[in-house]
Amino acid sequence: MHELSMADAIVKTAVDVAEKNEAQQITEVTIEIGELTLLNPEQLKFMIDVLSENTLLEGAEIKIELIPIELVCESCNYEGQRGQDELDHYVPIVKCPKCGEGAIKIIKGRECNVKTIKIEKEDEDA
Repeated sequence: MHELSMADAIVKTAVDVAEKNEAQQITEVTIEIGELTLLNPEQLKFMIDVLSENTLLEGAEIKIELIPIELVCESCNYEGQRGQDELDHYVPIVKCPKCGEGAIKIIKGRECNVKTIKIEKEDEDA
């Protein structure tokens, strides 16, 4: 279950960034997850919620954006998203949706990034 290690890294990253920016609270975090990471978004959110207890991240809205697989086929030069078939969770084999060949280069779909972190800071005029 690699969701736990990814959730831990996300929580640490968000809290570190918030602390460096003297935040009082993190209100929202947006995460990009590529289809080829095979991360379960609901499990990832749950793990983040559990790991964020008693931190600046506790109670923040967690948004997850799924990044589809984009590829270039070296056989037929197709460039675009993979077909609409189901990605096998256990064996992530990606083939060209146009010619069916496996000689492809992945352009997108392996990401796991913290895209944005929204924070609240103490009002300096108060």
